[in-house]
Amino acid sequence: MIRNNIGEKSKEELLRDMKPSGSYLGSLAGFSDLLGTIKQAENAAKELLDETAEATAEPRKPRFKQNQEAEAGDASTSARLKATKTEQSTKEQPKEQTKERAIAVAEDNAEAKPSLEELLQNLDSLVGLDKIKQSVKSLINYVKVRKLREENKLPNPPLSLHMVFTGNPGTGKTTVARILSELYCAIGVLTKGQLVEVDRSGLVAGFVGQTAIKTSEAVERALGGILFIDEAYALAPEMGNVSDFGRESIETLLKLMEDNRGDLIVIVAGYSEPMERFIMSNPGLESRFNRYFDFEDYDSDQLNDIFTLMCSQSEYLLTEDAKDFAREHFRRLYENRDENFGNARHVRNFFEHIVSQQSDRISLMSEHTREDLVMVIAEDLENAAKIG
Repeated sequence: MIRNNIGEKSKEELLRDMKPSGSYLGSLAGFSDLLGTIKQAENAAKELLDETAEATAEPRKPRFKQNQEAEAGDASTSARLKATKTEQSTKEQPKEQTKERAIAVAEDNAEAKPSLEELLQNLDSLVGLDKIKQSVKSLINYVKVRKLREENKLPNPPLSLHMVFTGNPGTGKTTVARILSELYCAIGVLTKGQLVEVDRSGLVAGFVGQTAIKTSEAVERALGGILFIDEAYALAPEMGNVSDFGRESIETLLKLMEDNRGDLIVIVAGYSEPMERFIMSNPGLESRFNRYFDFEDYDSDQLNDIFTLMCSQSEYLLTEDAKDFAREHFRRLYENRDENFGNARHVRNFFEHIVSQQSDRISLMSEHTREDLVMVIAEDLENAAKIG
């Protein structure tokens, strides 16, 4: 009741009613000073405690960093729980199911590899190379019969599958080597069937003792497949240059070929005359490389066929004038060829230039149709021929 009355009075009325005496006011002032002193002491003590805590405690991490660490911890915990569940699930599965799954995976991997028939079709689909195709098929048949003789416990004469590919650039040497690696894998001669391409820079180092290591690493990558050495004649040291590291690479290569003759095939490739000198530079090379494949230059009709195939695969259509220009272009190219003749490489470069010229022409159109995007006209070929 008293509180309610006080609450209803104004501030001026309360001050008037209190009417404190002088002694009372003095006591009140002293008490106020005491409270102020106590408050200051409390604040000082609090500041002292805070400074002590900050000096001994570890620095506080930024809030965003704490959140990141918490999220990382949660993710790590989740991953461990998932791995544990997977492991437990695997352990709980019967051994028969695990074995069946492994067999299924192996069958899927086997299905992913092309069959012997498919690989032979890929070989037949190459433009030209009639002699090469026949030689490859004869070699495949020979290897297949050797395996049949082994299965029937019949002796076989020594066989070396290392080969020499001779010919100008762009004649399909690398393409045939890749198909060969897959063919040999398909008939069980090689375990993996990969093709590893290198040249002198991939085998020879610039310091004593490093070339053997570099060559060994290349052979290691090729085990189970074919090691394809392009421009291999660059490994042969020049006359009188006994310090050339190419000699070390050849000697290392010969040893590794012998050590891994059951699961490694080496193909050396390059121009005809330099390759002949290369093989004769070392008796070991002559004894191991006894199969030669000569890749002839493509004639003008074959070059035009390769060009037409490239256009078809990329869904480009040539006008009749463009077709006439292409035939004449390849005829002149073949008749005027020299030692730098690029064969299929020139065709590929020519095709890329044509696509670029067609793109420039299309970009100038305000509107275009699907037919415009696929059509190649004679002007595109003429401009591309000027580039080179």
